[in-house]
Amino acid sequence: MKQVPGMTTFSIGDLARLTGTNVRTIRYYETVGLLPAPPRTAGNQRLYAEPHRRRLAFIRHARDMGFSMEAIRDLLRLAEAGPDTPCADADAIARQQLAAVSSRITRLQSLQAELERMLETHGDTVGQCRVIEVLADTSHAHCLDPNHGRVAADIDFP
Repeated sequence: MKQVPGMTTFSIGDLARLTGTNVRTIRYYETVGLLPAPPRTAGNQRLYAEPHRRRLAFIRHARDMGFSMEAIRDLLRLAEAGPDTPCADADAIARQQLAAVSSRITRLQSLQAELERMLETHGDTVGQCRVIEVLADTSHAHCLDPNHGRVAADIDFP
């Protein structure tokens, strides 16, 4: 951290440490316009200030809650519109995210049940292995939910 008359500034490395954000991610957020580009020193080093840290913390929190980049952009616009701006649009964005999360949870519970069922019966060899048998069945006839193949593709696994 550096002291500039009247404010504390941070290098990109300091900002990354303070917010738990990768340096490349900070640069990406600048590139896509979520984080405004900071002023630079004569040596071309970025100088971030407290508003950058707060905005990046907002973005990180929203990302942790699964909001899309576009939803975050909209939420930031609403936050910047002023304290008297109606909250209805922010509520609508959060409701949409809640619906998406609820849907993912339902699909994950279906996958969990399928995996539990797959593990109920097992053999001693690969030739008798229920896991291998179920996964090799491209018709999904052994599955409780024949659509889970499409469901898994929609889920972001870590």
